[in-house]
Amino acid sequence: MKIGMVLYPTFGGSGVVGTELGKALAAKGHEVHFITYSQPVRLGSFRENIFYHEVVVTDYPLFDFQPYETELTSKMVDVVKYEKLDVLHVHYAIPHASAAFLAKQILKSQGIHIPVVTTLHGTDITLVGRDPSFEPVITFCINESDAVTAVSNSLKASTYKHFNITRQIDVIPNFIVVDEDNEGFSEQMRRKYACDGEKIICHISNFRKVKRIEDVVKVFALIAAQTPAKLILIGDGPDRYHAERLSRELGINEKVIFLGKLRDTAHVLSFSDLFLLPSETESFGLAALEAMAMGVPVISSNTGGIPEVNEHGYSGFLSEVGDVQDMAKNAVDLLTSGKLETYKIQAKNKAKEFTIELILPKYEEIYEKLVMNSKG
Repeated sequence: MKIGMVLYPTFGGSGVVGTELGKALAAKGHEVHFITYSQPVRLGSFRENIFYHEVVVTDYPLFDFQPYETELTSKMVDVVKYEKLDVLHVHYAIPHASAAFLAKQILKSQGIHIPVVTTLHGTDITLVGRDPSFEPVITFCINESDAVTAVSNSLKASTYKHFNITRQIDVIPNFIVVDEDNEGFSEQMRRKYACDGEKIICHISNFRKVKRIEDVVKVFALIAAQTPAKLILIGDGPDRYHAERLSRELGINEKVIFLGKLRDTAHVLSFSDLFLLPSETESFGLAALEAMAMGVPVISSNTGGIPEVNEHGYSGFLSEVGDVQDMAKNAVDLLTSGKLETYKIQAKNKAKEFTIELILPKYEEIYEKLVMNSKG
């Protein structure tokens, strides 16, 4: 099949999943065409069966804001028409599903029928979609898609709750791609960040309010008061300053390491002992899954799709949002009771339920069904 993949090309979960899905499809012999405004960060170097089409937005003086959605629509029409695509897969409702609907109508007027798959990833429903000004567009685009998937049962339920959706939503969870090159543990690298006997706690996010970065620092302060440990924070965003300030106020700033944005987080995870994810909400919890895949147990909040990934008492522990005392208690118990090595193995085993080998056929089945119907 020839598949068009439309996504945000950034470090966010939808961009990562969409890019890795496209790479896996290409490896199986499908022809994959990425359509976005810059090369996806996870795309890497040249690969067979992968093509990239850049959406270039013209800066006309007439417009106060660049008309990205219009340019994206035109690019989709062009790529579908001249590359003879079989299906379009768009990640995120706005603006990708809305642009895909318009592209589909333009192509239809030219006698070309292209099925559209929309994957809902989270903030397009839980944040953007709750804005009344976006709701009619999101509802319409979801209902007009030929197939709709959501990355968790929690997100599916939220979509039905907040929008008047009249069509079926299939749950296809996010996945991880295990890179064998990243599995090697480096004791030398670990010693750059922690002394012998110190445990390494890790957190990765975009440092937005929903991630509750200050809770990460508070939980770590409670952990560090009971057992030697260091905290490594990966990422950047609006709440980084608050985390830095709080770590100084709590007197733990020398134990907290801010690495900023990293393209490859697996190396840090490979020598981490515990992963903290105290988010207000998560549609899935891809960062937790990536940690588990590296054998790192997760201490997290019990919200959104996280419980579908992090199994309480097996791959880690769940606490109510904001309950830093319970999170710290669970973390200290894991780090000091002799259970840690067992939980590391269990976390890795749990992550194996979400490998690309298990998830990819679910998308292929949807594509094949839609292509067959469109040609029939």
